Amino acid sequence: MKRTTISLIAVATALAAVTGFASLTAPDGEAEPVAAVPARLPVERSSLLCPAPSSSDLAETRYTSFTPAAKDGAQQPGDEGAEGDTAELRPSVVALSDPDAGADKSDKDKKGDEAKKPASDKPFLALKEPGKPVSAEEGGGQAQALVGTATGSLAPGWTAQQTTVVAAGSGRGLLGVGCTAPDTDFWFPGASLADQRQDYVHLTNPDEATAVVDVEIYGKEGVLKSTVTEGIPVPGGAGVPVLLSTLTDGPAEDVTVHVTTRTGRVGAVVRSVEENVGSDWLSAAADPSGTVVLPGIPADATSVQLVAFAPGDDDAELKVQLAGATGTITPAGHETLHVKSGMTASVDLKDVTRGEPGSLILSPAAGGTASPVVAALRVTRGKGDDKEIAFIPAAAPVGERATVADNRAKGSQLSLTAPGQAAKVKVTASAGTEAGTQVVKEFSVKAGTTTAVPAPVPAGLKGSYALTVETVSGGPVHASRMLEIPEDGIPMFTVQTLPDDRGTVTVPEAEQDLSVLDD
Repeated sequence: MKRTTISLIAVATALAAVTGFASLTAPDGEAEPVAAVPARLPVERSSLLCPAPSSSDLAETRYTSFTPAAKDGAQQPGDEGAEGDTAELRPSVVALSDPDAGADKSDKDKKGDEAKKPASDKPFLALKEPGKPVSAEEGGGQAQALVGTATGSLAPGWTAQQTTVVAAGSGRGLLGVGCTAPDTDFWFPGASLADQRQDYVHLTNPDEATAVVDVEIYGKEGVLKSTVTEGIPVPGGAGVPVLLSTLTDGPAEDVTVHVTTRTGRVGAVVRSVEENVGSDWLSAAADPSGTVVLPGIPADATSVQLVAFAPGDDDAELKVQLAGATGTITPAGHETLHVKSGMTASVDLKDVTRGEPGSLILSPAAGGTASPVVAALRVTRGKGDDKEIAFIPAAAPVGERATVADNRAKGSQLSLTAPGQAAKVKVTASAGTEAGTQVVKEFSVKAGTTTAVPAPVPAGLKGSYALTVETVSGGPVHASRMLEIPEDGIPMFTVQTLPDDRGTVTVPEAEQDLSVLDD
């Protein structure tokens, strides 16, 4: 006699994925239960949406696409030689000719407005392999929104960055945004309906069916009355910019925008243009939480405006702290911030960093409850006519891994904040889009501090590259990347946060070795 071990991993895992529990049948007919054990596996499909970059004829936009290489010894979908893995960004369809009009049009008129032509069969930007970024450039104000999908080995951690330089005019500035995954719920504290601001929410639909979107705007006294009652239709595969000031009556200095979908899903991001100051993208803030971290305020910030909103039923009494290089301090005169339920609060922190880079931490004040909030910072660098703005939304932790693309040989700074426990992270500078060899460094971040360093640069770099941050040990780390491209004495800059890339998903896993008696 001999005993043969039969591995039933695949069968049990498939059953567990459907039911959460699997069972195996032994030769005598008795069922042997196999408990479903959660496991982390790479995702096999990812979607990203990039908004139309600018209407300025002077705009120059660079798109960069990147997927991190698998960890040592880890397996990604497609690693066994599967063909057909793709990561492609394609132009969206052409939709509404006048996106700010027609919210209350008849169905017949809407159908006429929604006449659209298909996106090109040829991708605008196609990634070929993990670990090596690719880029493409587009000039002028006619660039469309992009819709993208990655599959197989190119899906886990796929990221795309859109960076636009507008050298002059009303939209002057450096505008950077990480292309977003489609979702059904977004918060944008820090938008504005002020006369000197032109803020558009860009909505992009990755699917074939029309999505219907609601946009609620909250000011300091609560929700603002909307002029749109039926929702905003976003045709399938289309990108639609909507001027926020057309959705309500009257100006408001600081507001919070809440984007939700009645049907379908969209990518959403706000483009802000401030007269005589600059412009940039405002990405969605991290989900409402009792404690939020806003990482990467530059050392030379001349003005920092904090905007917060409490979406829950209770007011939020927040402790305001600045995490710098050596520890955490409380800004004088701004020890706490009271945010009423359903209302937007703001405070001018002025030059709070005072020559030292830092990150803002909002947490429940002493004796207070952890009422959830969303928050963002409007940051100004420069003075007089030579000013520029950028936004820093509250960021989720780096988690297992996070990536930002389109870093340059000069002007890229990485900020790492450990609000609770000390932590250690691994930072990988990828190969360049044209040439270069990846570089890996580790950084230790003390509890309650911010470590701001020039981003590591690949050896022999030509072109741009991606930065990937992985948590090695310790507590949560929040990160951001500042990209600076000065233009005619103006300190143009943009800041992108690095939340977990969600390159893996939890699935049940089961393994049972069943000994079978052979004759």
